Amino acid sequence: MNKKIFVAGATGAIGAVLVPLLVEAGYTVYGGTRRIDRAGALEAKGAHPVVVDVFDAAALDAALKRIAPWGVVHQLTDLPQNLDPKLMAEAVVRNARLRVEGTRNLVAAAQGAGARRLVAQSIAWVYAPGAKPFTEDMPLDQDPESPRRISADAVISLERSVLGAGDMVGAVLRYGQLYGPGTSSAEPRGASPVHAEAAAWAAVLALRHAAAGIFNIAEDSAEVSSEKAKRELEWNAAWRVPQGIVQ
Repeated sequence: MNKKIFVAGATGAIGAVLVPLLVEAGYTVYGGTRRIDRAGALEAKGAHPVVVDVFDAAALDAALKRIAPWGVVHQLTDLPQNLDPKLMAEAVVRNARLRVEGTRNLVAAAQGAGARRLVAQSIAWVYAPGAKPFTEDMPLDQDPESPRRISADAVISLERSVLGAGDMVGAVLRYGQLYGPGTSSAEPRGASPVHAEAAAWAAVLALRHAAAGIFNIAEDSAEVSSEKAKRELEWNAAWRVPQGIVQ
């Protein structure tokens, strides 16, 4: 295949699964991380480590121009281990900055490097109250009194940046509440759960199908509909990673 993919957030819960899946699929993978001590883990998964901070726009731009990726995958988050409730208030603000400023920098760097595909992580639990199940064409929660407003505003900014990026086919994956290895829960949680390995497969499929637009990625429930992802990406929430791919 010989197509190069840059994965931002390559050592996170989804990124750690996604990297070896992409390698197995035949892509040349460059894994982005802010921490040099994680470079070895990326190499062990078959990726070329790229130590760069997404908030350093100049360094990010230089790194992507050097790599010249065909595709860029945005799996960046900034959340505390096990979603510690005592730390979540500050984490929500940091994560919002990452979704707004970090995404803006990543999109600009991808455009500057000539990337053709862009896939980004979003979330499926900030829809405005209304009829269920929620589908991708329904509005997000912009009520100024909503406790989810910070996250919703950041998600809206992220999605506009990704879908408005000229010369790239952009796909937004609205993940449900993650569970499984590398997450804060071994079992399904929340109203719209999704296993981290199934979530990683969705990113692979979005690249493979040159998918454009927004896709809910969650298990079947009364809360969120993932019928569009099943139909257009041929995604299945029951998919897991073949044994031995993720070490």
